[in-house]
Amino acid sequence: MGDEMKNPWEEISLSDYEKHMELDSVRQLQALNEMMKGQFESYPVACVMILGVAGGNGLAHISKMKFRKVYGIDVNAAYLKETVRRYAYLGGLLECICMDLTEEAEKLPEAEMIVANLLIEYIGCACFQKVVRHVRPRYVSCIIQINTEDGWVSDSPYLHVFDGLERVHHLMDEKALEQAMREIEYRKKERSEHILPNGKKLVRMDFVRESVQNTGEGT
Repeated sequence: MGDEMKNPWEEISLSDYEKHMELDSVRQLQALNEMMKGQFESYPVACVMILGVAGGNGLAHISKMKFRKVYGIDVNAAYLKETVRRYAYLGGLLECICMDLTEEAEKLPEAEMIVANLLIEYIGCACFQKVVRHVRPRYVSCIIQINTEDGWVSDSPYLHVFDGLERVHHLMDEKALEQAMREIEYRKKERSEHILPNGKKLVRMDFVRESVQNTGEGT
């Protein structure tokens, strides 16, 4: 893969990304952090995989009493290096893996739960299906952004940092995601939403593997 085809996420600095996400007019970093606490606490799992972990937002809610393994997956090696530095106290619990999910999904380890926040927008439902099939989690918890006004990147001084994402971005639709998950035998379990500034909202959708649901496990 030549440089011209690099994943655009590899070109965005963590500083620019996080400064944009935490602006008062955006407030997605803060909202995600709060919502991730709920994701980590909702299900009886000891191994979780966070897709698109970026700088580790939300990892402060990882309890060493509950989890024995946390995988952090991201395409940007610099993001992962900073995550490892920030959360050094998680030690051997946290394992970061640099990977482009659109090309290397089959290299992922298995995990009991996948957390995918603002991630499916950039790989598409078909690629996400492939990832879930390979990892075989009991539970999948996703947060997607729904735009109720024009534009999927909130206006900010950092707006043009994200220009390169246009070529990999997919507009998200709840029904399409639910259908994609149903096709690989995951049923929707929970739904909640968080209203953001600028006419956007974050929607959390949780899914459970049908074989788990049918046996009554983890309810």
